[in-house]
Amino acid sequence: MSSGSQNPTLGEAASSFLASLSAEEGGRSQQAVYGFVRWYGWGRSFTELTAQEVANYAERLSLTQTSYSQNLEIIRAFLAYAKKQGWSKTNLATHLKPKKVKAKLPSQARRGSPAATSLTQQGYAKLEAELADLKNKRHQLIDEIRKAAADKDFRENAPLDAAREQRGHIEGRIMELEEALKSATIIDKTQKPSLKVSVGNSIILSDVASGEELRYTIVGPREVDPTKGRISSNSPTGKALLGRFQGEIVEITAPLGRLKYEIKQIER
Repeated sequence: MSSGSQNPTLGEAASSFLASLSAEEGGRSQQAVYGFVRWYGWGRSFTELTAQEVANYAERLSLTQTSYSQNLEIIRAFLAYAKKQGWSKTNLATHLKPKKVKAKLPSQARRGSPAATSLTQQGYAKLEAELADLKNKRHQLIDEIRKAAADKDFRENAPLDAAREQRGHIEGRIMELEEALKSATIIDKTQKPSLKVSVGNSIILSDVASGEELRYTIVGPREVDPTKGRISSNSPTGKALLGRFQGEIVEITAPLGRLKYEIKQIER
């Protein structure tokens, strides 16, 4: 992405901002900036970011972090940079204000902890393999950065800029995977089949009106594959089914209205 682009994604904007900093400043700023971007989505257009969303972001950070104030300053600098580049009409940095200290910090810290993710053994192994692959690529990139940095003319060192940007994306994904694996709960397929819907179950539904049958498998958000009928436990359908029993009638909100299905069968 060129610095002149007026509609970058948040991921592209973050990479441009970090590339504008010195190597030392970029290293210090990377985690805070990527944390902000991951929250709203790497592929989201920067122009869609609202003042209210930015104002709410400080509330989502944990006051127990020693780097709380520093992280806010880094994100403010990122947002001010975006205004200077013309990606937003106003300086969104002015809306990022520290939250007021509350008495019960322990409970706040718990709310700031990563939510547990339910994964099948196959899904867990897939994330582990991706993490190992990215760590290997990280070592290769470090070597590339060293070689590119040997060119003393940093002003137009395209290989160095490209390697730094790629490493930034890899580091962000590594942190995301490590957090997911650390908080993951592996679904035990050796358990006896249950008549109550839970993550990992395959469900056969019957449309009450038409009699049409549908089959879904409820999986964690990281294992979704609509082409194979694998739907997220966080989707409207997944939420409507979780905790329900075989034989129950459930209502699911769809674009065409509310649909009624009978849970015909629950399988592991």
